[in-house]
Amino acid sequence: MNSPLKKPNEPSTQTEVFLGRQPIIDRVGNLEAYEMLFRCGGPHGAAMPEASIATATVINRVFADFDVEQVLGQHRGFINFDTELLMGDIVNFLPQDRVVIELLETVKVTPAVLERVSELRRRGFMFALDDYAGTEAVYAELLPNVDIIKVDTALVRPQDLPAVTARLRRYGKKLLAEKVETREAVDRCMALGYELFQGYYFAKPVVIAGRRISPSEQAILRLTGLIAADADTGAIEAVFRDNPELSVSLLRIVNSAAVGVTQRIASLRHALMVIGRGQLNRWLQILMFAMGASPGQNFPNPLTVLAATRGKFLELTMPVCAGTSAEASDRAFMTGLMSLAGALMGRPPAEILGSLPLLDEIKAGILQRSGVLGALLNLVEALEADEAGTLSHHLHGLPGLHAHAVNASYLEAMTWADSLGIETR
Repeated sequence: MNSPLKKPNEPSTQTEVFLGRQPIIDRVGNLEAYEMLFRCGGPHGAAMPEASIATATVINRVFADFDVEQVLGQHRGFINFDTELLMGDIVNFLPQDRVVIELLETVKVTPAVLERVSELRRRGFMFALDDYAGTEAVYAELLPNVDIIKVDTALVRPQDLPAVTARLRRYGKKLLAEKVETREAVDRCMALGYELFQGYYFAKPVVIAGRRISPSEQAILRLTGLIAADADTGAIEAVFRDNPELSVSLLRIVNSAAVGVTQRIASLRHALMVIGRGQLNRWLQILMFAMGASPGQNFPNPLTVLAATRGKFLELTMPVCAGTSAEASDRAFMTGLMSLAGALMGRPPAEILGSLPLLDEIKAGILQRSGVLGALLNLVEALEADEAGTLSHHLHGLPGLHAHAVNASYLEAMTWADSLGIETR
């Protein structure tokens, strides 16, 4: 297949194809895998192609055009398969240890399908059944032969979920609750013993009445204010000295591959000298998300990765839309990152942003979605949330930005965000 990425800003007269990914998270909140998502867009809102074409496009993007490590990091990728692809040869191009074959609900259970699944499992492939909604009789013969059952919580009524779950437990498979969009839905599935979760509940703020900002969060906000005021370096160091946990977390981020520092950072003073004020401000923003991880969560946690991806994507696409000044790119990065501050701190976004020394342009971009910053934020959220129908609309409002540039920038942003957890040696 031809590579979908040619010149970064080259417009296309063909159907525009977008590659996205959605996190799959375990019970603690650690990132377990990604589902690879196919999106179709264009200047006139092109329709979604057949499932087989969509999956072939995803496979081409992940395993031919891109290095799989760029898209998936160290995790597995769930890829949708219909019957045609399952029975075809394209599976031979996939690494057994990196993918989970996700069988669409359109796959009819036949002797040929069951034999094919058994054959591929013997070769080392894992299988997931997608969009299960309680139709046990339809999939009775297939359920023993998959590894993961994805229960669609949008299709199963809450009052029916305990019975559906109990029936599935007999098969001894890992259960994944998909389309969980609220904390209440997650808690319900947690109580029923679900091992995996998919949905953007973790990126939505759960407002906690009377919640106070933690000492670490207060220190980060204070540091952000000191940098904005161009305070003396000694004042900045003093805040770090009073917050050892903050110092350790900053060193961990600065030592990661994402920073691009070629020398190993051994001390806080060294870190401050090497990265400078501008970079320090950026890492403080990311540090807020790292410090907000739940007990038992690994670094980086899914919210950190999502926020960093947003920030980097906006930074990379901003020059195409509004010039190439460093200041504009910095504003774009902060806009993407801080758009999830409410989710991090469990408070209304307007309340969080009001306490930060941010430019009015950044606050308006996040809260009112105004200007180029707001338009870029809408675009990246559409990629995350599988809103295929809105991609063309958002691109139309960003003259000069085309599908090729979006794909290239989003890929680079995903790779960069994932590298936050990879320490340099």
